Order: sequence, then C-alpha cells, then structure tokens
Amino acid sequence: MKLFVGLGNPGASYAGNRHNIGFMAVERIATEHGFSGWRARFQGQVAEGMLGGEKVLLLKPATFMNLSGQSVGEAMRYLKLTPPDVIVFHDELDLAPGKCRLKQGGGHAGHNGLRSIHAHIGESYGRVRLGIGHPGHKDRVADYVLSDFAKADAVWREDMLAGIAEGAPALARGDGAGFLNTVAQRMAPPRPPKPPRAPKPADEAKSAPPTPSAPPAPEPAPKGALERLLERFKH
Repeated sequence: MKLFVGLGNPGASYAGNRHNIGFMAVERIATEHGFSGWRARFQGQVAEGMLGGEKVLLLKPATFMNLSGQSVGEAMRYLKLTPPDVIVFHDELDLAPGKCRLKQGGGHAGHNGLRSIHAHIGESYGRVRLGIGHPGHKDRVADYVLSDFAKADAVWREDMLAGIAEGAPALARGDGAGFLNTVAQRMAPPRPPKPPRAPKPADEAKSAPPTPSAPPAPEPAPKGALERLLERFKH
C-alpha cells in the first residue's frame, strides 16, 4: 500500500493558492482514477483507490501546512507503513513553474510542511516537487505562496496536473522515470512531423529527364564519276 499526501491549507480561501498545488495534484488523481469520495480521517481528508495494481490512500492534511506531519504520522502508523511508502506532493520555489521532479529523502529546504513531516516520520519519504517559481526575494515568499495562481499560469498548471494523474500508476509501481516522462510529455507534447518540402523550380529542372536532341542530318552520298564530269561542263 502507498500513501500519497498532497500538501496545502484547508478552506475555500486557500483553494487557489500556489501553496495548495499538492492538494490539487491528489484531487486530480482521485477524479481521474475513480477513487472513493473524500472523507474525514487522520486529521485530514482521505480517498482510497487503486493505481498500477497498488492500493493507494490519498491524504490531504487538514491541520494547516505547518502541522502537516501530525496528519501524515497518524496515517502512516495506523496503516503500518514505512516512510518509503509515503510520497508527498508539494510546491517547490526552487523549480521554474511547470517543472516536476522526484526526490527520495534529504532535507526540507525550509518548506514548513516538509519540516513538520520530517519531525514526525523522519526524512526518508518520497517527494514530488512541483515547481511554482520564486518571487525573486525571500521577503516576498510568504505572500507569494499564499496568493492564487495568476491567470497566465492556468495552461501549464492544467497540463502538469493532467500529466500527474496520467502518470500516477507508474509512480505507485515505483517507476519514477515513467512518471516523470508522462508529465514531461504533457508539458511539451511531441511536435507533429514536418510536411514534405515542395520542390523548387531549380530542383524540378534537375530532376526532369533530359530532352532528347534531334538526330544529325545524314551526310550526302559520294558523287559518282559521271556526275563529277557533268558538273565540269556546267562551269
């Protein structure tokens, strides 16, 4: 069994925030893969379903971001899971908008939700880092992450969430490369093949078969002795 955790803040006023992209990711997975309805459990909201042959529990902590670890720790202990069975979807300031990366273990890089999870279950869980970009200065970070996505972000955000949902079965199976490839294809779909180039006039001239030349005129037959004698008398 896997525990997929989306990080965010509960309540309608936070629903469109950049900080809530983790919530958005697990909500899209639930919708696209026919998970059960959301219900209150483990100090949060949960939905159950199957991905890639694995039973998966989706969790949205309702403790607010800074206390996310309380909800994650309770769920993990009840389900008798280990940290590597847990994958957390969260916003990432250090990635450009639309970039998606995987990470197993390591530090929390100052992210308050991850900091709380570290305190409750350690650091060896998996993360899906969802790039939202950086506002440019650390003093602007709090307002930036707690602000709604700009309208211009709608296209890449939709593509990213669609790719996450499509690749979720691979992620549940442990195929991280397959998951990232699916997201990448959604973000930058393959270009259609170029149509064949129309031939230029010069190319047409080169490829045209050569025009046959006229056969040479036959040479006149040599004159006989009688004809030569008559010509002498003409002069």
